[in-house]
Amino acid sequence: MKTILIYASMTGNTEEMAEAVAAGVREAGGDVTVKEVLDANVHDLNDYDGILLGAYTWGDGELPDEFLDFYDDMADLNLEGKKAAVFGSCDSSYAEYGAAVDILTNKLKELGAEVVLEGLKVELTPKAAEKELCSQFGQKFIERLNS
Repeated sequence: MKTILIYASMTGNTEEMAEAVAAGVREAGGDVTVKEVLDANVHDLNDYDGILLGAYTWGDGELPDEFLDFYDDMADLNLEGKKAAVFGSCDSSYAEYGAAVDILTNKLKELGAEVVLEGLKVELTPKAAEKELCSQFGQKFIERLNS
């Protein structure tokens, strides 16, 4: 079973999370392709059994600008039969904590994907313990993907 992980990161926080999630996927025996959202094509999602999306929350609870075109292009997809999960770095100083994770989770469900894990939200820069949570998130995803 193949997994794709697509993420957006401005300050490196979500990138660190993505690296730890991908490491967890590999530790669990999974095959993962990692791409920054600007290097990904929405139709790539059709070629994978598992979909992991990562995004930081911008402004008052929006997706980051670099994720907007990808998000809009997702509208034409049918993701039935795919398993998915979402993660992202967050900032509790905003009114909407981690809204980008929720936005992407809802879009995946709308398109028919089975979201198999609750969205993982980490406050700003992931510390060692939070990186371990990210790794466990990747491992759990592979367990769910294979079940």
